[in-house]
Amino acid sequence: MIKVSDIKFFCTFVNQTVKLNGCIMTKHKDNKTEEQILEAAQKIFQAKGMDGARMQEIADKASINKAMLHYYYRSKQLLFEAVFKKAFALLAPQLNAILNDDSSLEDKIKNFTHNYISFIIKHPYLPNFIIQELNRNPKFIEKIKNNVAFPSIDKFKLQVQKEVKNGTIVSISAEQLFINILALNIFPFVASPLIKAFANVDDRTYKTLLEARKKEVSDFIINAIKK
Repeated sequence: MIKVSDIKFFCTFVNQTVKLNGCIMTKHKDNKTEEQILEAAQKIFQAKGMDGARMQEIADKASINKAMLHYYYRSKQLLFEAVFKKAFALLAPQLNAILNDDSSLEDKIKNFTHNYISFIIKHPYLPNFIIQELNRNPKFIEKIKNNVAFPSIDKFKLQVQKEVKNGTIVSISAEQLFINILALNIFPFVASPLIKAFANVDDRTYKTLLEARKKEVSDFIINAIKK
C-alpha cells in the first residue's frame, strides 16, 4: 500500500502539476523550453501569420506536446504577444540609441532606416501585428510604451528644430518628419502582397527591393528636407 509520505516524496521529483491525495505537484517553467517555444512560434507566425498559425503546429515545431505549450502560454494570443515583445525588446533599444545619439540628422535618418528595414526583414510579421492589435485593442500600445527602452524622439525633435532654425533644412516639424520616416519604412511590409502584385515580382525579388530601400528611403527623405 502506498503511504502518504511516499506520495509527498514523489511530488518533489515529478515535473507536472496534478493533485494526488491533497499533494500538489508543481511544474516549474524551464527557460530553455520557453525559448524553444518562442523560436518555434516566431517561425510559424512569420510563415503563416496570426490567423494561420495553429498551436499544435507550434508545439510540433518546438518538439513538445500541446499540453506543455498550453502550460507555458494559455492561448495563441498570449504566445503571439510574447513573441512580439521579445522581438520588440531587441528592436526598440537599437532605434532609441540611434534617435538619441550625437550623430547628425542625416546619419540618424540613414541609420534608423537601415536598422529598421534590416530588422523587419527578419521579423516581417511585426508591423501587421501592431496595426491589427491596435485596431482590435487601442490600449495595446500601453503594453509596449511602458517598456523602458521604448524609443523617445525628444532629442530628435530638438535636433530638427535646431536645423530648421539654422536654415539647413526646410521648415518641418519633427513629428511630421518622423511620421514620414516611419511611413516610408513600414508601408512596404504592411502592403507587401499589394506591392508585389502591382510590381509583378516574386518574394525573392521583393526582398531585393526591400534591401535597396535602405538607401532609397534615406536619400529620398534627406533630399526632401535639404535646402
